[in-house]
This record gives sequence, structure tokens and C-alpha cells, in this order.
Amino acid sequence: MDQDISVRVVEVKRSFGAGERTVRVLRGVNLEVRAGTMVGLYGPSGSGKTTLLNLVGALDQPDTGEIHIDGAEITRLSENARARLRREHIGFIFQNYTLLPTYTALENIDLALRLPKLGYFERRRRAKAALAAVGLSAWADHAPDELSGGQRQRVAIARALAARPALILADEPTSEVDSRASRRIMTLFQAFAREQGTTFLIVSHDPIVVEYVDVAYDLYEGQLQPHPAREGKNHETV
Repeated sequence: MDQDISVRVVEVKRSFGAGERTVRVLRGVNLEVRAGTMVGLYGPSGSGKTTLLNLVGALDQPDTGEIHIDGAEITRLSENARARLRREHIGFIFQNYTLLPTYTALENIDLALRLPKLGYFERRRRAKAALAAVGLSAWADHAPDELSGGQRQRVAIARALAARPALILADEPTSEVDSRASRRIMTLFQAFAREQGTTFLIVSHDPIVVEYVDVAYDLYEGQLQPHPAREGKNHETV
């Protein structure tokens, strides 16, 4: 496989339920994402966008097909190896934030940075820098319930960026913020992609996101197709 390919999805299918209640969510999805590229995934609710994100993030297994992350076929890895992959190479920005309520914003980021076994001072340096990047330095010592939904979302974004993973999977990262903050977040993502070679796979309904990503797709009836706003401009193939 091309060494520049960060994510490769080959004929991935995923269904839920059984018998007459079976729902075929993904029906043979193919996708290649080059390292340092930002990809947007659009589609109606229930179309399978988050399902695809969870599969790429090694949080779920496809029924059939292959998923490669930096050349490794992750569907064949043991659960321990998949956990190590998530810990060392993938950053997640979940739609529900997943912040610990008894920890401050700074502590939530610091805790995530303990997984790659960074030292105390490096963790604090990265955590503070990430909060500054999302405009939340003044809220570093605030617990999640003292923050607005948009601020909690930005803490979750800062936590993912602070770990500096090779791949970031973001589920609606701009859903709780206004258009100005959305543009700031997407500009920040662009800087990470350009300067650190971070690859972004972004699930979104936000029309602003498509202005910043390198390529965008719609997930419709279980398969990917070019997003109308970017059709003819996409430089990745499905």
C-alpha cells in the first residue's frame, strides 16, 4: 500500500440487528485518505457516519471488509493491539465530549496525556498550549458543569490535539459553537494537518466544514459519493 495513505477502507460492510430487523448501515464503503489530509463526511442522521468513524477508530469491527491505518490491517489485530493503536496513534473528538465531571478542563487534558506516558511538565505544557489554542486559557481551572456546551466541546478538541496523534476522528466538532468559533476550530485543524501531518476524518452537518477540508463525501444508502459542494474538486478517490 502507498506509504502516504493514512487510512484505507476496503469494501467495508456493517449491519445491526438480526433477521427481518437487520439494518444494513454500510454497504461496501471504500475510502483512501492521504496523510495530512482533512476529509469531511456528510449525510443524514442514521446514515452511518459515526459507525464508519468507530470502525476506523478500532472501536468496532466490520462484518466484512478491511480497514488499514498507516499500513496496519486493524481488523486482524488483537484487542490489546487495537487498544494500543487507539492510545498511541488516534485522537477522538466525541459528540458528547466524554469529559470527567470532577476534573477541571486542564486536568481532563492532562489525564489523557498520561496514557502515552508523558512526564508531568510536558503534559502541563501541552495541556495549557492546547487550551490557549481553542481560546480557553481563562477556563483551565473550571469543571465541565461550569462550562457551556461549546466550551466543553472546545476542551474535548484541545484534549485530542494535545496528544498530537497521527489521526484525529472528529464527530461533529463544531456542533455546539457559533460560526466564528467553527472557523477558528477548522483553521486550527488546518494548521495541525499542515505543520504536523495530522490526518483528520470529520463527521459533520456544518456547511462551514466543507470550506476547509481537502475532500468531502456524502454517506448515502450505505456508500460514499462526492459531496455536492465539492464535486469536481475532490482529489481523493473512493
